[in-house]
Amino acid sequence: MTENAKDLQAHLAAVPIFAGLSNRQLGKLVDASRTTTHQPGHEVAREGEGALALHVILDGTAEVTVHGSPRRELRAGDYFGEISLIDGKKRSASVTATSELSTLAVPHGPFQSLLENEPGVAAGLLKMICSRLREAEAD
Repeated sequence: MTENAKDLQAHLAAVPIFAGLSNRQLGKLVDASRTTTHQPGHEVAREGEGALALHVILDGTAEVTVHGSPRRELRAGDYFGEISLIDGKKRSASVTATSELSTLAVPHGPFQSLLENEPGVAAGLLKMICSRLREAEAD
């Protein structure tokens, strides 16, 4: 395994829904994923559109907006796109790069396969969604 692949596995393992995965499982997700770079001002995810991937931010910053109103800033270690990826519905927010942004994009197919085959991942996902819901209700 290359050093870069190990680094990408570490980034995935830091995401709460992937924290309980084995190195083998993380490796499968990394192998199915790709890194992308977005320039400042690029809209990585657009509210109201479909989702093709969950993104883990490797470097840089981005802003989350809902109906054009800023909601929060994302930075290295944060992630987005998991809700649309799970329920198959349109994105609930837009995410725009505010600096050069590098992400690891985990595609829909491997993510869905992981959810279906790994009960621990689904349980972690439920906890994370509850946490995000509580955070949104507190705003």
